[in-house]
Amino acid sequence: MNAVVECPSLTPSVRGWQAELHLGFRRRGDRSVLAERRHVGPLVVQRALYPEGDEVCHAIVVHPPAGIVGGDTLALNVDVGAGAHALLTTPGAGKWYRSEGRVGRLSQRIAVAEGGVCEWLPQESIVYEGAVGELLTEVALAGDASFIGSEMSCFGRTGSGEKFSRGQLALATRIRRDGKSLWLERGRVEGGGGLMESPVGLGGHPVAGTLLAASPRVDGELLAACREIVPAVGEGAVTLLPGLLVARYLGPGCEPGRIWFNRLWAVLRPALAGRPMAIPRIWNT
Repeated sequence: MNAVVECPSLTPSVRGWQAELHLGFRRRGDRSVLAERRHVGPLVVQRALYPEGDEVCHAIVVHPPAGIVGGDTLALNVDVGAGAHALLTTPGAGKWYRSEGRVGRLSQRIAVAEGGVCEWLPQESIVYEGAVGELLTEVALAGDASFIGSEMSCFGRTGSGEKFSRGQLALATRIRRDGKSLWLERGRVEGGGGLMESPVGLGGHPVAGTLLAASPRVDGELLAACREIVPAVGEGAVTLLPGLLVARYLGPGCEPGRIWFNRLWAVLRPALAGRPMAIPRIWNT
């Protein structure tokens, strides 16, 4: 049964939008299905998609207000069952809008059971001048489950000549396997702060991205294959930790970063999920 709970109202409270979306993916025979779908507020998935056939369920996470403002609290909870394979993305660039001081929050919690695969590949986020945001990502893996995820942020609307000279975005990411931490990272990018220009920070680049691939199957051979791929524009680096491959990007724009991440994904996906890369159709619209 695909359970759906509709939001009671699309009117934001005085505190901002309060929204939560829960998605449960399950393996049924040879098919991965969206078995649970509950939401409150404006955070939804309209339907399951199967551009690759029955084995992989694609879902597009939609936030109709199109961006996060101060006072918003959004929560995405994804549960991928044993042997299921889910790919989630977004219909376009996310936005962190300017705030008068209140914090906008987005939490992303993903659980993947034994033999499951989750690919969380949202399109880039644009952090507006004066935005105040917090982004939390937690991934819990069981057994030999695999996760491939990426985040890319553009600080300031560079197409309009805007820089990120005030505001802040705090980020926290944690990945666990069977309760043991594989990756824990916390940081805060302050508009106009030293990290923006520091060579140990963004190095003067407005765009920063991270791709994480967690699987028992990541190894030195896969690392070497990824290191042979370099960004056409900007800077990229790939490293290997026990059970985790990490790729970092810094550059002048999101497009070359996305292209590089996709080339890495084309190497990683067959090794970790047994399937060739399949670009979500929404990315081409």
